[in-house]
Amino acid sequence: MHIVLAGGGTAGHVNPLLAVADAIRRIRPEASISIIGTAVGLEHDLVPRAGYELDTIEKVPFPRRPNKAALQFPAKWMRETRKVRDILRSRHADVVVGFGGYASAPVYSAAHRMGIPVVIHEQNARAGMANKLGARYAAFIGTAYENTGLKPGSGCRMERVGLPLRPAISTLAAQFASDRASVRQSGAEAMGIDPARPMVLVTGGSLGAVSLNRAVASSAAVLLEHAQVVHLTGKGKIDEVRSLVGERANAGVFTGVGPDSYGKGDYHAAEYLERIDLAFACADLVICRSGAGSVSELAALGLPAVYVPLPIGNGEQRFNALPVVKAGGGLMVADKDFTAQWVQSHVPSLLAEPDRLRELGDKAWEYGIRDAADTMARRVLELA
Repeated sequence: MHIVLAGGGTAGHVNPLLAVADAIRRIRPEASISIIGTAVGLEHDLVPRAGYELDTIEKVPFPRRPNKAALQFPAKWMRETRKVRDILRSRHADVVVGFGGYASAPVYSAAHRMGIPVVIHEQNARAGMANKLGARYAAFIGTAYENTGLKPGSGCRMERVGLPLRPAISTLAAQFASDRASVRQSGAEAMGIDPARPMVLVTGGSLGAVSLNRAVASSAAVLLEHAQVVHLTGKGKIDEVRSLVGERANAGVFTGVGPDSYGKGDYHAAEYLERIDLAFACADLVICRSGAGSVSELAALGLPAVYVPLPIGNGEQRFNALPVVKAGGGLMVADKDFTAQWVQSHVPSLLAEPDRLRELGDKAWEYGIRDAADTMARRVLELA
């Protein structure tokens, strides 16, 4: 049995892809697995590091307007589809599993023409173009949300399975299910913060979010009366946060997180945290953007969150957060409304009501799904 998984480009595609690959390998150790991606996405490094073979093709983005790229698209599509067909033939593929992104569309097309079953996972509340194409050929579609806009062909089964979680998050979810208090204690020790004091985690992702940074840092004086803050600023944005906290709160910022930072103050800032699971382990409230991965992970962990969708595109991030917010598992604030005044008016009162935070977390946990990787793996193996 040989299973080919396709996708990549961003961590949002690569992480669930690898989670499903690991689940397949765990459930059916004798199955062979390979991955089709590009040479320029994160998969180029992450896939070999995870122990899987990577076959690469060029990115084939769908043209969105009449230009030079649109004129070149038909020839490029045919060339990469032929390359995919050769890969699938040489791998003796029994089933193809796509996760969206540039590499998936030609894989869906080639597999369909070769009579190979197609499985799709869609992690966003609003499906992308590659998966919209592949849905016509799919035998099974797993989604993280209901109502993604995909239109499957006849005979296709579609099911909300959740987001396949990366290992650190799935492990943390299992630990939370058995003993959340001790997990918080050990997480706080690893982070160098006080386990007995509430903690607010702020993150805008690896690139950061200027609006979140400014609103929270400008509110430091009020926040520090109620909680400690771990603020992940994003690359190149820590100096402004440090300056604002010092100016508005007359408080120093300890730059860094870890055991050595205990007792160095209540406002901890870092550009990025490799072990984000440690911060999740001891967070009482998370303030963040609402990318599909972030929303699914926080819901799976039962963490209350204030979601501030990125105000670009067609509002995709708003749709990501909307279901869990409707389920009572978090709050959503438009980027233009997320100001220092909003933070000071709403966050301290939330922190002052532990029962309210607990209720938000419980509702998030109820909405979240923690076994998506195993479910997707079983659906794939049934077809293979």
